[in-house]
Amino acid sequence: MANLKIEVFNNSSNDPETTIKIPLDVLKAASKLMPKNIISSLEEKGIDINHILYATQKEKIRGILVEIEEHRKNERIVISAG
Repeated sequence: MANLKIEVFNNSSNDPETTIKIPLDVLKAASKLMPKNIISSLEEKGIDINHILYATQKEKIRGILVEIEEHRKNERIVISAG
């Protein structure tokens, strides 16, 4: 089963500080359960989780969807489907 994966990295590490995996089959319901800090961090960067839901469910897009580097916070967020 394919998953949507959101990973938050500290730029000084290759290991994620936080990882969220959501099965694509239950993504719509699970998106309401995602931690608020992840949702607000995505929204601050102009990423609408509903667009990601649509792309992964309707168009069967896989691989890295979005990679954000927040240099001031020394943080990187990677969203992938696969």
